[in-house]
Amino acid sequence: MQDTHWFETWFGSPYYAELYQHRDEEEAGAFVESLVRYLKPGPASRVLDIACGEGRFAVELAERGYEVTGIDLSHLSIDRAKKLEKPNLHFYVHDMRMPFYVNYYDFAFNFFTSFGYFEHHRDNQLAAKSFVSGLKEQGVLVLDYMNSELVAKRLVPLETVERPGRQFHLKRRLEDGYFVKEISFEDAEGKERKFIERVAALKLDDFVTLFQNAGVTLQATFGDYQLNDFDLSSSPRLIMVFKK
Repeated sequence: MQDTHWFETWFGSPYYAELYQHRDEEEAGAFVESLVRYLKPGPASRVLDIACGEGRFAVELAERGYEVTGIDLSHLSIDRAKKLEKPNLHFYVHDMRMPFYVNYYDFAFNFFTSFGYFEHHRDNQLAAKSFVSGLKEQGVLVLDYMNSELVAKRLVPLETVERPGRQFHLKRRLEDGYFVKEISFEDAEGKERKFIERVAALKLDDFVTLFQNAGVTLQATFGDYQLNDFDLSSSPRLIMVFKK
């Protein structure tokens, strides 16, 4: 039976960070620098990092002097992120479907395909409304998603990922409008462990409709972390800039 809360168990697992250890701070820093050059936030800007994980993007934003809040559903991720806190950087356990602060932030960011996890579309709608509710008037939301069109074309059904002392076996498929990834491996005691990722294959038109209904308008789209133009057939990312 499909675990409808896969994101709670998997993102709260130490194995998640182990599998995805290639997501480094240098990549985060370069992306944040590109966004800052484009968005030109004021020096006292209030920034929300939604689904912040262990805080790598939030840290990059805080280092540029902004007042940054990171929220994530995973207690384990927030426990780790809290070790990075400083006067202008704070982290909280919070469900993105529920409003946090209302009409408070100048900018909100949702990085690295941290959306589309839910089984029911109404939960995506709740999340979109929550994202927008946190923004001041004229506030800006940046949402960074995979390019579902390209991912579908290049889907690798089977893959083994080597990590020190462990092999992760991955099975991928597109099923009922979701990209499904099954992850299996042996833990330190030799017991087989299994997790799943299930992310909606949302496209640009889906996001435009969803977030227009939530109260923001699309301003720009980009196709990679250098903010090159979005191309449906070749861009690795779908990065959208919305304004309230």
